[in-house]
Amino acid sequence: MQIMMKSFLWSVLFCASLLLSDALATYQLNAGDPQLIAAQSYAQTRNNGRPPFRTLDPSKTDSQCRSRPLDLVFIIDSSRSVRPGEFEKVKIFLADMVDTLDVGSDATRVAVVNYASTVKIEFLLKSHFNKPDMKKAISRIEPLAAGTMTGLAIKTAVNEAFTEESGARPRSRKITKVAIIVTDGRPQDQVEEVSAAARALGIEIYAVGVDRADMRSLQLMASIPLEDHVFYVETYGVIEKLTSKFRKTLCEMKAAVVVVEDPCKCEARLAFQKQTQAAIQQLTAKLVDVSGRIERLENMVGRA
Repeated sequence: MQIMMKSFLWSVLFCASLLLSDALATYQLNAGDPQLIAAQSYAQTRNNGRPPFRTLDPSKTDSQCRSRPLDLVFIIDSSRSVRPGEFEKVKIFLADMVDTLDVGSDATRVAVVNYASTVKIEFLLKSHFNKPDMKKAISRIEPLAAGTMTGLAIKTAVNEAFTEESGARPRSRKITKVAIIVTDGRPQDQVEEVSAAARALGIEIYAVGVDRADMRSLQLMASIPLEDHVFYVETYGVIEKLTSKFRKTLCEMKAAVVVVEDPCKCEARLAFQKQTQAAIQQLTAKLVDVSGRIERLENMVGRA
């Protein structure tokens, strides 16, 4: 009788320990748990504010891809600091970008805004729907010289280039609107408010800095995350190499399907797991207490 009782009690304790270990293996978060890493990464990004800009490695190349339909406006700096030969490099970059994109009335539409102290719209989104005509228009662009009124250029692009009258598709079409700003200097006017207003209208802004470009201004203009929207190259001599980066950014692969989990769900899962872990710790304490009672009961049975 005594042996059977002891065997039964130890069986109960063994089963409880198995349940506990299984629960811990299921719910306990380890240091390398992907869900924990994702939640911590999201929290760190939120707490640290905007991430720093990233310097592009122009030596990397990407394979060809099919661009999704865009309303794309280039905003190019042609102030005095941009030498004639350097401005030609910018035009080569624009032409290479046109070659990358699916240009057309129902595909990607392109406009160019040229600026210095003044702003000139070189051509509108409705002006050209084929690559040869568009590249000819780019080849005819001349620098404006003088100052660097970047804020004015952004405001002009929003008010005059990204309008339906100028060829932008209606918002109901859900065509992505993109502005790519190329500059090598510090703006002589404010850019933060006009850039925020443009982004609030759904315009995604990429800021490309060359040589002496002011990094803080690039960050104020660009959309977030900044590591995907702010680029820097040391000279205009390599700016055309940015084409490969924008091909990757602005194009979509036919077979690519990317599922991004809502980080809020990840945080909610983390909170649930923490609560579960706390409950398991309480259960552990109770099992330890039960184990002690079983041991005392065994001693009593043994004495009897």
